[in-house]
Amino acid sequence: MPTATDVRAEAERHLRSLVGRDDAVLYDDQWAAIAALVVDRRRSLVVQRTGWGKSAVYFVATLLLRAEHAGPTVIVSPLLALMRNQIAAAERAGIRAVTINSTNAEQWDEIQAAVNAGEVDVLLVSPERLNNPGFRDEVLPRLAATCGLLVVDEAHCISDWGHDFRPDYRRIRTLLAELPAGIPVLATTATANARVSADVAEQLGGDTLVLRGSLDRESLRLGVVRLPTPEQRLAWLADHLDDQPGSGIVYCLTVAATQQVADHLRARGHDVAAYSGQTEPTERLVLEEQLASGRVKALVATSALGMGFDAPLGFVVNLGAPQSPVAYYQQVGRAGRGIDEATVVLLPQQEDQDIWAYFASLAFPREDQVRHTLRVLSEEGIASVGTLETLVDLGRSRLEQMLKVLDVDGAVRRVRGGWEATGREWTYDADRYERVDQARKREQRAMLDYLDTDQCRMWFLRDQLDDPDVDEATRCGRCDTCGGLDLSTSVSDAAVVEARTRLERPGVVVEPRVMWPTALGKLGLDLSGRIKDNAVPGRAVARLTDLGHGQALRELFAEPATDQRVPERLVRAVIEVLHDWRPHVDGIVVVESATRPTLTADLADGLARFLKKPLVGRWAIVDPSVEPGRGAMNSAQRVAAVTRRYRLEADVPPGPVLVVDDQVVTGWTVTLAARALREAGATEVLPLALACRV
Repeated sequence: MPTATDVRAEAERHLRSLVGRDDAVLYDDQWAAIAALVVDRRRSLVVQRTGWGKSAVYFVATLLLRAEHAGPTVIVSPLLALMRNQIAAAERAGIRAVTINSTNAEQWDEIQAAVNAGEVDVLLVSPERLNNPGFRDEVLPRLAATCGLLVVDEAHCISDWGHDFRPDYRRIRTLLAELPAGIPVLATTATANARVSADVAEQLGGDTLVLRGSLDRESLRLGVVRLPTPEQRLAWLADHLDDQPGSGIVYCLTVAATQQVADHLRARGHDVAAYSGQTEPTERLVLEEQLASGRVKALVATSALGMGFDAPLGFVVNLGAPQSPVAYYQQVGRAGRGIDEATVVLLPQQEDQDIWAYFASLAFPREDQVRHTLRVLSEEGIASVGTLETLVDLGRSRLEQMLKVLDVDGAVRRVRGGWEATGREWTYDADRYERVDQARKREQRAMLDYLDTDQCRMWFLRDQLDDPDVDEATRCGRCDTCGGLDLSTSVSDAAVVEARTRLERPGVVVEPRVMWPTALGKLGLDLSGRIKDNAVPGRAVARLTDLGHGQALRELFAEPATDQRVPERLVRAVIEVLHDWRPHVDGIVVVESATRPTLTADLADGLARFLKKPLVGRWAIVDPSVEPGRGAMNSAQRVAAVTRRYRLEADVPPGPVLVVDDQVVTGWTVTLAARALREAGATEVLPLALACRV
């Protein structure tokens, strides 16, 4: 048998091939992890900073294990960008790597045949594949039986204590249980505090070796720039983006903000592009390559551009604070990889906490909602998500997340055609959900403390991550509080004026719904397929999340509801929208509101006077027992609620009609109003609202 010294020498030979340097040697913790996997065949959790070399551990271990005729390494990896980077890195070391994900289904049979033939060294799969019925039942058992090493990348996603919990990752517990004895397992992450590390290690098994190292990022210079208004923050970006070294990322909290900010920066002559979860996959790949090669100055992105993006970026700017220091550390970790110095700037916003509250509202549903879902599945047998939407008052994304958690807990099972209840007893762990919620709130308070701290900023982030190599005396010497970074807060008057003009330019397109929700027949509604007699694209002053008029709209629609006339600033904004849009209508119909009747009536009356067109009727509330907002989290439930709540009471002209609402939340109220108006003779229906959420 080869000695540990022999194995280490062979491991370092593979490392030099992987990184392309003849002087490369393994860190002690890299060797400890490799030895645990290859020599001892045990399970390991490696928590090390971004850029430390975690991928080198599993690629070197793969080469050593394959030399001993072990099966292929299976890597569970969360993002396509990460998979592409991993495959490129593996190929440089002569490792044959392939991936199974949602974008290459036509290649799955070919890839599986290559795996079975021993022609693949590394197979990367997304966590979502683990519970695809076909993959789970036909492919996964063979992989579990034949793999030589299982790697779980971004392993903090396993833990619901983590900042980026993903239910699909919990399926890994089942995969672990099905592995034959002696198959080593490696879990890696750069963003796990002590609680998350303990949770992940517990799920890996009691004998897991945990290797936690220093999370200091010596290339990063951290700073905070506080500016009081949205136009000043946008002006700062426009004035100082070119001052940032190299190429980088401007992170925003919402999709709408990425588009707004990117549009303004391009108008100021900066080479930037917007990037979010709504960006088409092929466009994402192009944008990532442009950023990595320095062909754009920045991508203005949501957190969709995150884990696994590996490029030598010179800066990260956050326009708005993430809701935890751990999430912030993960985002700023995109900068400074493979370079000596990178700048990290945080521009906090007043509305950050409102956005945090919205994301918090998407937490695990109440027990009564979960129990109701389980009863529905028991009665239905097998039900698709579309069918469940007609029977459960939860939005699709939240419903799917809940089902994934219930699947891991054994209460439901994903099958061809949808989901089914297993009949197994299930316990709602209210105490755990409450503890997780309280942990989230503590993290938000810590994020606010980060903004105001006069201590070392890198120390602060490392302390929040329970870095074992940090103490109260630790100072990085590179951040703005240590004196190593001097960030200007100045913005030119011209830049502020331009930013204000951009932010005060009202008008967003309200796109009409195009398809009815599935299975509406179960709710007694004969509606299906493509929507006929629909509204045309309408207008709203702004989204509630927008940087400009969004603040005034958030105040106007804050809860508890207060009724008032349309504020003067928003009156001017509506007029500007009309000047740009120039709708041609023969009459106006108002959507009645039970909570803000003065606001909607004032809006409709003002439009009638300004456009010199008659107010011809109402989309009237006829069943007040259906409370406002019923079913707002679920399209099918919302269609049913609106159908019961409203009726058209109007003398509809045989021409185009403007339908006026205070805000568009789901789009179904104006969709059904438009359908009724078209049936009553309107040739076209144009929606107009103060605010939209969609």
